[in-house]
Amino acid sequence: MSRPQAVTLMILTNLLWSTAGVVTRHLDSAASFEVTFWRSSFNGIALIVALSLIRGPDFLKKLPHAPKIIWVSGVCWAVMFTAFMVALTLTTVANVLIIMALGPFITALFARIFLKHKLSLMTWLSIGAACLGIIWMFINGEDATFTVIGTLISLGVPVGIAINYTIMQHVGLNRNGPDGKPAQDMLQAVLIGAVLSALVTLPFALPFQATPHDLSLLALLGVFQLAVPCLLVVRLTRELSGPELSLLGQLEVIFGVTWAWLWAGEALSTNTISGGLLVLGALIANEAVSNYLPTKNSSRFM
Repeated sequence: MSRPQAVTLMILTNLLWSTAGVVTRHLDSAASFEVTFWRSSFNGIALIVALSLIRGPDFLKKLPHAPKIIWVSGVCWAVMFTAFMVALTLTTVANVLIIMALGPFITALFARIFLKHKLSLMTWLSIGAACLGIIWMFINGEDATFTVIGTLISLGVPVGIAINYTIMQHVGLNRNGPDGKPAQDMLQAVLIGAVLSALVTLPFALPFQATPHDLSLLALLGVFQLAVPCLLVVRLTRELSGPELSLLGQLEVIFGVTWAWLWAGEALSTNTISGGLLVLGALIANEAVSNYLPTKNSSRFM
């Protein structure tokens, strides 16, 4: 896969991820933990079908005996699937999104510490500019009340992303299988995360209040907003570095705000537009410079 192809697929991944907010605006009755439960459940069902086609029907029998690294990644996925929605019940949207903007910094630090990756100055500048853009979008347009519990749970999202990207890239760069592909099947971790997320949120989701309309929308989210993009990003960890994946992940916020404006009637403030342009400028600058840097390992980003 060429670098432009990989970046394009990551943009598509963020487009799919970003649909959660606008879709949930159109739910009738389901909220909070029930939304997370049904979304994770439909995600798990879709992954079972997909992985049965990709890996064969026997993969479920082998899943309980998967290596520890796959289970660690699965726990990270579960945290990512669950923490965002839980955090929204404890603090403001602005707080959650500002904390999530730390993701590229944390991922870059983990890549430096655990994978010994040396990031270029342009990469650090792009990460800083993108984070500032996200903060500017929300801190001036909404009250960012930093409660301790809400902030700690919000922090679980970028930390989970950073650990997961670091693990997946470590596995992807150590291709010990007979076909030259990673020996560990990290696709299984996404299914583990979906199952764990559904199990953890089930007690808090009762009694169910979702209407058939809600279930149809949550099924769409489970398949197209979680299952498909999560499988794509596992593949992309073999092509792009963890910090770059996390940096490109800031597009999810830009896309999400845009969909809310177009289809949920949420107005765009001047701060939102200027902050979004700063994020996009940082991403474009990083890609422009990266295309002229010599490639190392799986990405010219390094």
